[in-house]
Amino acid sequence: MPHVIVKLWPGKTEQQKMQLTNMIINDVMEAVECSADAISVAIEEIPREQWFEHVYYPDIEGKKENLYKKPGYGPKK
Repeated sequence: MPHVIVKLWPGKTEQQKMQLTNMIINDVMEAVECSADAISVAIEEIPREQWFEHVYYPDIEGKKENLYKKPGYGPKK
């Protein structure tokens, strides 16, 4: 049922990514009352210099109606 995609800059260790994945799974199970077997988690590493082009504009600005937590940053004007 829930599929969570985490996009972040490269540089996190596999241990950090697994810890994040486990935390997401536990919180999703509690919040939507489902089993771990129903949850999938993907982690996509996006280089810093490509962040605005590949994440900010299409996923944050372009899908404001789906955004439940806005970032505290934006493009420099």
